[in-house]
Amino acid sequence: MSSREKSLTETLRLPAGPVDLSAHAADDTPGFGGSKNDGKDALADLEDPLSELQERLFAEGVSGGRRSLLLVLQGMDTSGKGGVMRHAAGLVDPQGLHINAFKAPTEEERGHDFLWRISKELPPAGKIGIFDRSHYEDVLIARVRALVPLERIDLRYDAINDFEKRLVDEGTVVVKCMLHISPEKQLERLLERLDSPEKHWKYNPGDVDERALWPSYRDAYELMLERCNTDDAPWLLVPADRKWYRNWAVATVLHEALEGMKLKWPEADFDVDTERQRLTELKL
Repeated sequence: MSSREKSLTETLRLPAGPVDLSAHAADDTPGFGGSKNDGKDALADLEDPLSELQERLFAEGVSGGRRSLLLVLQGMDTSGKGGVMRHAAGLVDPQGLHINAFKAPTEEERGHDFLWRISKELPPAGKIGIFDRSHYEDVLIARVRALVPLERIDLRYDAINDFEKRLVDEGTVVVKCMLHISPEKQLERLLERLDSPEKHWKYNPGDVDERALWPSYRDAYELMLERCNTDDAPWLLVPADRKWYRNWAVATVLHEALEGMKLKWPEADFDVDTERQRLTELKL
């Protein structure tokens, strides 16, 4: 049901320059012309090809390769970072994933450069790393809540760009998805958590305080998207009001990124015919 003349990655990539999030509909479905059920079917269809590519990457790493992939998920509360991990990343073997959800820095982490704790959680060779929130928190909540001087935050954009360029140069493909949710949809999802006892554990009273700062967060996100949208690690804007589309979109760009790595099965470092003969002749 998806008819695209260009890749979804190209469709969702933000152009260079200033960003106005209000100009992008959070309930849009760019690159997909089907229904919700079509989207769910398309996501299911990605399981086998995604799983095979992930296994090729894993096999490459086991065989001495250095490459990896890092998926960065950013978005306001309820934008669906956890849902993406369950429904999109959940299509591949969990053994091939390295997942980290960055919370408020610990006392030890605050004693180091802001990228120190990030560097410790980068995906090893052969794995797909997923950051549920990331180093970008240090130019988002840190800016909105004035946790550090503005001058220091301003220096962090270039530091992030340099950091991501080094990752790419060292063999890590960086895929950054901004899950774009509307304030109306966020309200709906927060109320759902209050209306359903089985979802009360998801609700955090602090979410209301963060929601009150929506305009400030929007400004911080727009600046982040402008300052850290590079050729090495471009930002993709994923409309997130429709969960089914969000999940399909992230799974699709993940698939496109893995395809772009031109992964091949490692060649055997032994003689296959000899090993076959040894196995068949072995008497137990």
